[in-house]
Amino acid sequence: PHKVRREDGEVTVSVPDDRADQIDAAPGTDVRESIKVQALLAQIGMQMGFRIWIPPPDRAAVLEQVPALESALLATLPLNYDNTTLRTIENIDVLWLKGRSMARAFEVEHTTAIYSGILRMADLLALQPNMDIRLHIAAPEARKQKVFDEIRRPVFSLLEGKALADRCTFLSYDSIRELAGVKHLEHLSDSVLEEYEEEAGA
Repeated sequence: PHKVRREDGEVTVSVPDDRADQIDAAPGTDVRESIKVQALLAQIGMQMGFRIWIPPPDRAAVLEQVPALESALLATLPLNYDNTTLRTIENIDVLWLKGRSMARAFEVEHTTAIYSGILRMADLLALQPNMDIRLHIAAPEARKQKVFDEIRRPVFSLLEGKALADRCTFLSYDSIRELAGVKHLEHLSDSVLEEYEEEAGA
């Protein structure tokens, strides 16, 4: 457990570490597909000029998919947050960073821990409600409604600032593959994601 100071006092929180379980529990098609999507998101970010963060347990598998990613991969996060926030951020599937700030965070849905990514995003916003970062959940199109139902849970609407549904969007695996195939990504801004994302707030 870690202690976090909030304006209304100090609270004790724990940061679950479910990554190893995700990869080991189901070495089947779904996990392999999610690793490929994780690698694509990292590759797209690298082509757009971002530095990339991938959690250490996933790096070997992601680099196997995109060896060129090694040059853009960060060994440590250049962020100035408390340890609890950093541990939460370090477990996010893909981060795009410019300098010392995070531009976008992506959680790729793994079937063995279907809601862990959504919970991690909510944890991050609860710990740092003023954080200006775009959040995305990537999942197969068939699971879109399930993702939206989770993002819209009442508990996530109680987050300080904006509700999770107003801060977190859905990206289908197919739309990510489509974006990865766009020519001249290096000349595009990351705002191009707005053409592919779907909002849960509606």
